[in-house]
Amino acid sequence: MVEIKTREQIAKMREAGLVVAAIHAATGEAAVPGATTKDLDEVARKVLADHGAKPNFLGYGGFPATICTSVNEVVVHGIPDTKTVLKDGDIISIDAGAIVDGWHGDAAFTAFVGEGHAPELIELSRVTRESMWAGIAAMRLGNRLVDVSRAIETYIRRQPKPGGGKYGIVEDYGGHGIGSQMHMEPHLLNYVARKRGKGPKLVPGFCLAIEPMVSLGTPHTEVLDDEWTVITTDGTWSSHWEHSIALTEDGPLVLTAVDGGKAKLAELGVTAAPDPLG
Repeated sequence: MVEIKTREQIAKMREAGLVVAAIHAATGEAAVPGATTKDLDEVARKVLADHGAKPNFLGYGGFPATICTSVNEVVVHGIPDTKTVLKDGDIISIDAGAIVDGWHGDAAFTAFVGEGHAPELIELSRVTRESMWAGIAAMRLGNRLVDVSRAIETYIRRQPKPGGGKYGIVEDYGGHGIGSQMHMEPHLLNYVARKRGKGPKLVPGFCLAIEPMVSLGTPHTEVLDDEWTVITTDGTWSSHWEHSIALTEDGPLVLTAVDGGKAKLAELGVTAAPDPLG
């Protein structure tokens, strides 16, 4: 069943979301050549402690770190360690979460490390990020879950890939409900699968983590022996972007964006809901 939140619960999720935004800002600044992914994890731990929040990744299903750090061909769930040293030209997905008074926030972004990035990598990240925002803009009262999936997929499919071919929309992982737990119903595909039907109707209090993952090649993935790290089966690099969103009677509120999504949604012709924290 889908957990529908009250205004007060959404306000708590907004608090958690702002902690996640602070983690993104700090880890993004720390993602420089020579840093290890463990260094980034330590930065995230400090931000959580400074805000009096709890990590929702650490210990989740046995996950051993505070954030996920997924470099280059790693799609998602990369484990921070001292061996992975960032270098010029790398891209890294930093996936972070926080808990405030039992309510969760979850978001990810793709960062560019140093310089020397190929144009197709810059475009890959842009396409992934913009497809996420297309999905967020589709979180409208009366729409159904499939409308969010369709908006994400349609945006990606319409973008020409440098060098030809098609982007790979990762099939085995997607978005999810979020609230009193990090992962909740419903599961959100980043493409339309007719056999899944239209999904639930979007109503006030409906909260989703929207997170497209897109590769330069295959949509297929495999899990490494550590039982967490997910890579593309063809070794092509990938991008991952995510925000947590609450749908209110006044529209969508991007819980993990500093401005609540106001500026970007305005570009897309959508009015963001007022921030419950003022």
